[in-house]
Amino acid sequence: MSNRKIKITLVKSKFGRGAKQLACVHGLGLRRMHQTVELEETPAIKGMVNKVSHLVRVEVS
Repeated sequence: MSNRKIKITLVKSKFGRGAKQLACVHGLGLRRMHQTVELEETPAIKGMVNKVSHLVRVEVS
């Protein structure tokens, strides 16, 4: 299993989005604009990032 970390930053507003996208943003731990979280790269996290890829910026570390 890979223990790589990824940094995810919310760069666009989550308001006005659908309930599923909003749930993905909250599931990633993002609460406000320009907040950055560092998470392990798992299939679940990658799926959530793909769902809201137009709202976030991802950096692999």
